[in-house]
Amino acid sequence: MEGGCYCGAVRYEVTGQPVMKGQCHCRECQYISGGGPNYFMTVPSDGFAITKGTIAEFERDDIPNPRLRQFCPKCGTHLTTVIREMGFTVVKVGTLDDPAGDYRGPAVAIYMKDAQPFHLVPDGKPTFDALPPRR
Repeated sequence: MEGGCYCGAVRYEVTGQPVMKGQCHCRECQYISGGGPNYFMTVPSDGFAITKGTIAEFERDDIPNPRLRQFCPKCGTHLTTVIREMGFTVVKVGTLDDPAGDYRGPAVAIYMKDAQPFHLVPDGKPTFDALPPRR
């Protein structure tokens, strides 16, 4: 799978198999998405690579366990979130070249405890107040 930012300055390739496809309703994701849930695909970090350009990074320094956010320094497109302690990169679905073909919709909806009344979840998809239990 391939993708990139809005302006084309940053490109990436995903070679790892997704371990989760979902939509996140947490407050942090609402800030990033503009108010809706954040559609994402989690892949092993060693299966994700920047192939063009240089990414900018942001990590809050005022909260415990902050996440590393990666984005295009030119157009500001949020590309990934890195979860270092788990070895995962969370790819933002809207940045994929073929979201419909590569993503095909969320398997789960997480952080429903923060969901807004106008957020929609596809029928029949499992929902969780936080993260789903690990298998």
